[in-house]
Amino acid sequence: MIEVKNISKTYGKNENSFTALHDVSFKISDGSSLAILGKSGSGKSTLMHILALLDKPTKGSVLIDDSDTSEMTSHELDKLRNEKFGFVFQQFFMNSNDTVLDNVILPLKVAGVTKRERKRRALEALKAVEMLDKAKNKASDLSGGQKQRVCIARALVNNPSIIFADEPTGNLDTATGDVIENLLFGLHKDKGITLIIVTHDADLAAKCEENIYMRDGKIVTKREAKL
Repeated sequence: MIEVKNISKTYGKNENSFTALHDVSFKISDGSSLAILGKSGSGKSTLMHILALLDKPTKGSVLIDDSDTSEMTSHELDKLRNEKFGFVFQQFFMNSNDTVLDNVILPLKVAGVTKRERKRRALEALKAVEMLDKAKNKASDLSGGQKQRVCIARALVNNPSIIFADEPTGNLDTATGDVIENLLFGLHKDKGITLIIVTHDADLAAKCEENIYMRDGKIVTKREAKL
């Protein structure tokens, strides 16, 4: 479970300071799906970065399975992210000149997994997203939808318990976006992965079990989505 306790985030100092999050608190149950919505500047991306331990709050704390991450060392945070989290971003963040297989393998290299096991797990992840036939292709040769599938495979390769998806369909056409949505929610259902999505898309948010609406760095409503 993730528990957010009285999180605030301020950038800058004195008269140049800006508070992106104001005293935010909530819980996310294991195996649930949550959409974080809001206009640009609402604080939703800042909140996701803090939830994913990619940034630290100015005040408050994030607890993962009752462990306070503010008390962890940088090494412990890196280990936690690599073991428990998977990431799917709108911008893909792929090494375009590397093969699809090499892009998926990367988190396993960081984790120190053996070469043979890295390849086995990466091929298994590519099979899960129906991209096994593109394993030897360069990432630069893929369409947007194919790149996002590879990003999902990369997110899956460490068998995460939580996937963070930041506008996962934002750069895709409607039909391709639907395929990616179905893939993410299928993994959420079949593998029990906790799915946390930042989105502007109300239709995508409606597929999640809960929605959080952000405005001016605060949660204005938190409700169960109408499925």
